[in-house]
Amino acid sequence: MKKICSIFLMPLFLWSQNLEELVSLSIQNRLVESSQNSLESIQKEYESVQSGYLPKLDVGANYSTTNKETASVADKSYTAYASLNYKLYDGGKKYDVYRSYESSIKSNQESHEALKNEIALDVTNYYFNYLTYIAAKEAKQKEIEQLQSQYKRLSNFLAVGSTTEDELEKIVSRVEIANVDLHEIELNIQTILHNLEYIVGEKVNIEAGSFLNDVESLTSDTLRYDIKALEYDMQTLLSNAQSEKSGYLPTITLDNTYSYYDKQFNNPAWDSNLDEQNIFSVNLNWNIFSFGETYHKYQSKYKQYLSLKSKFEYEKNRANVDLQLALKGYNIAKLKLQSAQLSLKAANSTFEVVKSKYENGLVDNVAFLESLSEKSNAMSVVEKSKNDIEIKKAQIIFHSGKELIGYIE
Repeated sequence: MKKICSIFLMPLFLWSQNLEELVSLSIQNRLVESSQNSLESIQKEYESVQSGYLPKLDVGANYSTTNKETASVADKSYTAYASLNYKLYDGGKKYDVYRSYESSIKSNQESHEALKNEIALDVTNYYFNYLTYIAAKEAKQKEIEQLQSQYKRLSNFLAVGSTTEDELEKIVSRVEIANVDLHEIELNIQTILHNLEYIVGEKVNIEAGSFLNDVESLTSDTLRYDIKALEYDMQTLLSNAQSEKSGYLPTITLDNTYSYYDKQFNNPAWDSNLDEQNIFSVNLNWNIFSFGETYHKYQSKYKQYLSLKSKFEYEKNRANVDLQLALKGYNIAKLKLQSAQLSLKAANSTFEVVKSKYENGLVDNVAFLESLSEKSNAMSVVEKSKNDIEIKKAQIIFHSGKELIGYIE
């Protein structure tokens, strides 16, 4: 019988997910998949543009017939041709276009990684907030157990007249308030689970015990993924601006067309016996004057570059401020934990003394209820402080430009 129960209960444990597993699942969701497809799309577009600069070979054929034959138009005519075309020089635009696509691809790669890291940060926040609410729920349940125990004890005293009805009513009131708090905590827990299911794409059953590696020795010499994406976007716009300057220079193309003719004249005198022809040509096109069209196109693209450059510098400075704030927040969180642990120790000692005095009739139930509430709150604050430290670690890792999943234990 025990073996059968174990078989049925085993999937519950197998479905439990720690933080690393949750993050691994979340960075494979539909949003990340969409980002990956977008990246692959621009890579294929770049390959298409590169192919467009290679020689082009076209072949074709036509058949024609006329109702009035002339010396230049045969009664029936068949033509087949092959044409080879190659753009030898385009003013250097090709290489600017290549650089534009290469930096655009790098930007998309960094944006893809930024998206995964942002999702990992969200999941990390949900994970540790969930643990905080679970601890608060346990503390609240213990508080309710204590209240119910005291209610049962006082009920016996009420029967013999050793206590009053109002003391029991105060405890009942506290139980009701604690139950409302418990329902709110449960709602917060369910909200986090639903949010995680939305991100991960499947049901989750959180397993406690995960934490983040120490960040004391973490270096901050790397830009965040989204900031690096902006930097590559900036390079893309600069290359686009440079490509407009090709309008000042000539374009040279090479063409070679071979044609085969089969012209059937009813009048033999018009038959030229021309059955094939090959034409090779070098073509040069140079726009000498366009009323400043090229200049204004360049200036428009260059202004876009300058605009994004200003935004890049702004976001880069803001990211550095975010990192410094995260470091300060981490140090404050450690101090809060020390304070919370001392408060819990004091609350436990106070509660034991007050409880003993209350059960011996030396203090009223107001002092007891306050002491019990302080103990419950202190327990919750300690667990919240521990989890806040892990959240602050995640923020430091994120703002340092590191991959969050690599720091999860």
